[in-house]
Formats: sequence, C-alpha cells, structure tokens
Amino acid sequence: MAFLLGAVAFVVALLASVMLHEAGHLLTAKRFGMKATQYFVGFGPTLWSTRRGETEYGVKAIPLGGFVKIVGYTPLEEIDAADRSRAFYRQPASRRAVVIGAGIAANFLFAFLLLMVMAMTIGVREPGTVTSTVDEVTPCVPAGARVGCGEGRPPSPAAQAGLRAGDRVIAFDGTPVADWDGLTRAIDRAEPGQAVRLVVRRPGAEEPLTLPVKLANVDGEPFVGMSAKVVGAGYERTGPLNAAVFAANGTGRILAAVGEVAVDVPSAIPKLFSPERESTPGGQVGSVVGATDVSGQIFASDTSARDKIALFLSLVVSLNIFLGALNVLPLLPLDGGHLAVVGYERARAGVNRIRGRPDPGTVDMTKLLPLTYLVVLLLVGFGVLLILADLFNPLQLPE
Repeated sequence: MAFLLGAVAFVVALLASVMLHEAGHLLTAKRFGMKATQYFVGFGPTLWSTRRGETEYGVKAIPLGGFVKIVGYTPLEEIDAADRSRAFYRQPASRRAVVIGAGIAANFLFAFLLLMVMAMTIGVREPGTVTSTVDEVTPCVPAGARVGCGEGRPPSPAAQAGLRAGDRVIAFDGTPVADWDGLTRAIDRAEPGQAVRLVVRRPGAEEPLTLPVKLANVDGEPFVGMSAKVVGAGYERTGPLNAAVFAANGTGRILAAVGEVAVDVPSAIPKLFSPERESTPGGQVGSVVGATDVSGQIFASDTSARDKIALFLSLVVSLNIFLGALNVLPLLPLDGGHLAVVGYERARAGVNRIRGRPDPGTVDMTKLLPLTYLVVLLLVGFGVLLILADLFNPLQLPE
C-alpha cells in the first residue's frame, strides 16, 4: 500500500510540474495579449473541460504531461484573420523569448522554492560525526573474500575476536585512534592476514580490553568487520536567508549532476540491461516508469517519515530541474530550440540592418522540420529504451 501511495504521489508531482511549466507559457502569453485557446492536463480524449473567456481548461485521458495552445506559435499554423495581430510569431522577439523561457523559469523557480521550504520545515540533514565506537559487528566475511563463502562461511575477524556493539576503539595495533578516519587509516596501512591488536573501551569495564584480531582478505584489502556509530546526525531547520543559500547550492549541485549524467549517457546505454547499470551516472537515469518505481520504494522503505518526505521532495526537485535543463537544449521542438530560432532571427536582422537591408522576418520553419522530426525520434526512442530498462532491470533505492 505504501509503495502504491508513493507511485501515485510521484505521478501527481510529475503532472503538477509539467503544468507549472505550461502555466509559465500561458500566463506570460496572456500578459502580452497573445491568444491562448487551450490549457490541458494530459493528452488524448478529453475527460472534462471548462471555458474561461477565450481559453478552455481541462483534463485529458492519458496523464503523461500537458500542453498550452497559443495561437500562431509557428508561422506554419493557419489562423483566423481576426487573430493575426495576436499570433505568437507576430510578436516582438523579446516578448516571444519571455513566453518561451517562462516555462523553463517556472520549473527552476519551483525547485528553488521547494528546497527553501524543505530547509525551513523539514530541515537540512546534518551528516553527523563518525566515531570509532562500534555500531554493528559483521557476523561473517563478505562473499567477496578470498576464502570460500557459503554454509561454511567464516566469521568476521571482529566477531571472532569478540568485539561488541558499543565498544570504542582507542588503539589499532599500537596506533592511538581518536575517530573513524584515524581508525580506517590505520586499517589501510595493515596487510590482509596480518594479526593485530585492538584496544577498546567497553561500557561497564573499568580497564581497556585488548582483543587479538587476524585481518581477513576481501578483494585484496584488509577487513575487520564492523561499522561505526554516527553521532549528531539529523535535521536542522534554518531561516529564510540560509534556506535560500541552501536552495541555490542544491540547485547548482543537481544541475552539475544532470550535466554529468548527460555526458555519461552514451557510454552507459550498453549497460542499461546489465547488473552494472547503476555503476555510472548515466546508468542511473531513468524513465517516468523508473522514477515512479523509486518513489514507491521511498514510501515503502523502513526509514523515518521525515526521511521519506525529504527523499520524495528531493526527487520532485530533481525532476523539475531536469525538466528545466532539458528544455534549455537548443533543439526543436524543445523550448531551447524555439529560443534559438528567435535568437537567430534577431541576429540575422541585426546583420541586415548593418548592411542596410530590410529585416528578413521569421525563419522558414519548413526547413527545420527534418531536424525537428529527427530530435523527436531520438527522444522518443531513448525514452522507450529507458522504459524497457526500468521494467526489466529496475533502479534500486540505495540502502
């Protein structure tokens, strides 16, 4: 039930994000006096609609996005003579650029504000301090050890030595240890199979205990078999100013991650259906199906309600930043492609003005149709490929 709730929540968030994007186009178009005839959630047959003024608002049967119809969005569209003065393509370039960019801005602004709200309500997650106190003892050597695993799998060095949860390691083979970093550095200097002495302070014991440990070999690295206790971890609410800084930094980090993913996608495609899919940034990108599944995993996880809300909202933030970044690309039919056309028109007009020639007007969109069809084909093809990968080799929420 929790999984289903998470999946439904993501679909609702996706539709809301798309409609915010389209609302950016709609509101600015109306503000400049352009004629917008439709604003719909979904595609396909109309389930419900109502008319307010000259615009029809409604819901369609296939909940996979939404759209706003602005009269004369391209010169190829046939329009009534009465609407010619209000057609999109006849407006000044600055107004067209604002209308096109408003959808992108709406997604980025929503992501930024959502990050601010998270910082002020849920709080910013503090990682805490990793100590040298044992949180858990691994019962046996992992499967990657040189020693064969199975029913005869050997106990971990820590378990064999009698290390317990709550023990605080104060020395490793004669090297004093103050924190987890110091302990891991000392372990890294040791050799697999080496016999060492762990000095620990055990709750209830008056004197430190010395435990002999023979390090196991896991993939050529020394292995003890214990996890560290983290103190001071949790969420800390912040004020509006710090929340804005947090939101700006978070937006920048996600944008950088999106760029890293985009660069890595070509090399990750051959691994989409292999166990190595999630080993690279490009392999971690998913379709709507995959993101919906991850949202369900978040809601069904064993973490606290606060963690679930934070993870889900972070997913929604990432979705909006991705939508904004995708639409910046200067490729038709994306918003960035339309912005590039407007920019080209103004640059061409400027060159002609310098040469004493008249403004050549709008671009002949028929010449751009083959490239547009190619981009659509690539986007749809890659989307289908990701859906298949998400169905047969789904992404898993990190534990």
